[in-house]
Amino acid sequence: MTDAVRASHPGPTRIGPATFCWGERTFVMGILNVTPDSFSGDGLLEAAPGTTPRRGDPVEAAVAAGRRMVDEGADILDIGGESTRPGHAPVAADEERRRVVPIIAALRAALPDVPLSIDTTKAAVAESALAAGADLVNDVWGVGDDPALARLAADHGVPLVVMHNRAEPRYTTFLPEVIADLERAIERALQLGVRWDDIVVDPGFGFGKTPEHNLILVRELAALGMLGRPILLGTSRKSTLGRVLDLPVGERLEATLATTALGIAAGADVIRVHDVRANVRAARMSDAIVRATWHEAATEGGST
Repeated sequence: MTDAVRASHPGPTRIGPATFCWGERTFVMGILNVTPDSFSGDGLLEAAPGTTPRRGDPVEAAVAAGRRMVDEGADILDIGGESTRPGHAPVAADEERRRVVPIIAALRAALPDVPLSIDTTKAAVAESALAAGADLVNDVWGVGDDPALARLAADHGVPLVVMHNRAEPRYTTFLPEVIADLERAIERALQLGVRWDDIVVDPGFGFGKTPEHNLILVRELAALGMLGRPILLGTSRKSTLGRVLDLPVGERLEATLATTALGIAAGADVIRVHDVRANVRAARMSDAIVRATWHEAATEGGST
């Protein structure tokens, strides 16, 4: 690793129309699932249990959802056209492109000042998404064997989220292996030409990990600071939260907020969430405590 690893905070990263100055506050990434089978029940193409498939224009629905998330405080919108839940149905590249490209183009036109991320494992989909206006590649198999997405990010000069994942949750020494996998992925991205300041790491909560692993990940998140890159944490509504509290996906907001606050205290720079407004409020409160971002004008009488 370079000397930048030893910096107290990574240098700024330009993501499309916005510059992210890491360490100043926590940033919020809103999730837009353009799928019929999202684990969280929020897919723009899916039907609620016991109902007929959703009708209407998914592009209009996505733009409306994106506007709402931005109004609620989202800094980035992450658009995905293939579910990553266990047992999901694989989606061909052409179908995934058909789902996400019109939505990215519409969001780019409607929200020109908002960075857009494409969440995919396919270089062909990412390339089309970048052409339509995406600014960031979110690779959920960033530690896998295929370098195509890292090479694409380098060729286009866009930032890359490198997420940890494994096909099976088998580890000898869990946290050191996660860090080592991410370190190798960072080195590969650098060798392919991705700029140091354009790399974000995601420890992959819920991906190739048992519930116990996921809890350790949040508890020990600060250890990822040794990688020297901003940390993206995505715990929103995930099954580990349901396992701990024995709650269905629609009742996991409080659990998500707990992981948001604890993740920020441990060094998370970006939180990836479905429920933007509540998580923005949790992040602002956490930042006020952890980053000392809040300052009240002096008034007579003090406070209680």
